[in-house]
Amino acid sequence: MERKILKFLQHWKNDENRKPLVVYGSKQVGKTYTVLKFGEEAYEKVVYIDSNDNDKFISGLKKEKTMDSIISYIQAYTEENINKNDTLIVIDNVNCVDVVNSIKTFGKFKNDYHIIMITSLKENLSRFKGVELQFKSMLPMDFEEYLMAIGKEELIDFIKLSFKNNSKMPFHSVAMEYFDDYIVTGGMPEAVYLSITDKNLLLINSVFDKIIDTYRKEMSLQSNLIDITRSQEVYDSVSLQLAKANKKFQYGLIKEGGRSKEYESSLNFLHNNGFIYKCYKLLDVKSPLSAFKDKDNFKVYLNDCGLLYKKMHLNQSIFKNDFDVKWILYENSVATSLVHNGYSLQYYQSEGKALIDFVIQTRTGNIVPIELVPHSKTKSKSLALFMDKYKVVEAIRITQDNFCVKKNVRYIPFYATFCLSDMV
Repeated sequence: MERKILKFLQHWKNDENRKPLVVYGSKQVGKTYTVLKFGEEAYEKVVYIDSNDNDKFISGLKKEKTMDSIISYIQAYTEENINKNDTLIVIDNVNCVDVVNSIKTFGKFKNDYHIIMITSLKENLSRFKGVELQFKSMLPMDFEEYLMAIGKEELIDFIKLSFKNNSKMPFHSVAMEYFDDYIVTGGMPEAVYLSITDKNLLLINSVFDKIIDTYRKEMSLQSNLIDITRSQEVYDSVSLQLAKANKKFQYGLIKEGGRSKEYESSLNFLHNNGFIYKCYKLLDVKSPLSAFKDKDNFKVYLNDCGLLYKKMHLNQSIFKNDFDVKWILYENSVATSLVHNGYSLQYYQSEGKALIDFVIQTRTGNIVPIELVPHSKTKSKSLALFMDKYKVVEAIRITQDNFCVKKNVRYIPFYATFCLSDMV
């Protein structure tokens, strides 16, 4: 399946100032498959090494101190010849600093070796950091990638054109139907593949079970046994948190009497490694927004709507007929889409309880409020009050309806949120 990161990888390959690349992201998002696919298409040869629990490889690698000796060692270890510019070296499941420190050697001097390392824990980056490396995150598939996977590239073009021109999308109802399919399937590549080839929801559910089990194993990598249990408790509580009218994260929903100091470390682990996304309440609306986050008040979303569908124990009938349930999944999908587009998550709530679901800041510094509105809701005092108070000239309402513009407010369908990366 085509992934948008492939364009970045091609640019990295052609960059004369290329350095070793670290691709990071949660397990099961397709990192290894995509990197190997890229290698097969862009190089004469791919040399692959799995470093997970590979003491033999690691102990030998850390003894080598020069580029030539490292290449000679990898050639001897893999029994493969490595040719400059024609060979991609892929080192998977990198958790050991010794491996990274050795590969950093290739980032100190201009050379013709191409090396990609893959890791699943974003927290590793604080240990791997250095100017000798490049970094690229990879997330579950967004709706655009889903449409690419099912062969609907023409629909993508229509959506992008309507977003650019603020014009009606002629195939709006069709796009909404595909979007609902995406909500149920999510963006984990294995689940998407099964939805295309088999369409068996029981098999897709088994994929979700496997992914959640994999996540639990990742949580067990924490050194503190108490935090392992608490991380799993936090993860299991997310669907309950989102089912509330007030979606502010409440520790008492994890377990009776739960307190912030007990779960802070676990929450940070899950957030830092991309299992969940925190959306912080804003103390004030000023630039930069990141400086005005209320660290004690936040909402939490899962990194994939398909996993949330599974965690909520849903079926097609409930999803189609229970609007409140569907709205929870729609809101989660917007959060994940904003993260895909490179935005940090914030929301606004006034003392009078006026609520703006998300507030983002574009790459040029513009602050844009985003409100989610259902079919039945045509007006919102909250958005109008926000725009007037903070002198905001542009706002977005995300809706089930088609594109339009009313009084400096852009109405954008849920399926088009992947286009928000083009905002300035």
